[in-house]
Amino acid sequence: MRDWKVWIKAAGVRAIKTAAQTFVALLPAQAMITEVNWGVVLGTAALAAVASLATSLAGLPELE
Repeated sequence: MRDWKVWIKAAGVRAIKTAAQTFVALLPAQAMITEVNWGVVLGTAALAAVASLATSLAGLPELE
């Protein structure tokens, strides 16, 4: 049970970092801050977090 808790914490941290990086990377793609489609930015960041969790199933280098 402890192994799962460690994995969940490590994968969660990685997913949050990935989502934050994606969020920041999408902002300059817009011409002006008032034109940012926040739904697209947040949705893409959330999708990146899910993809990060999925790839973490293959293993996390931090835990090896």
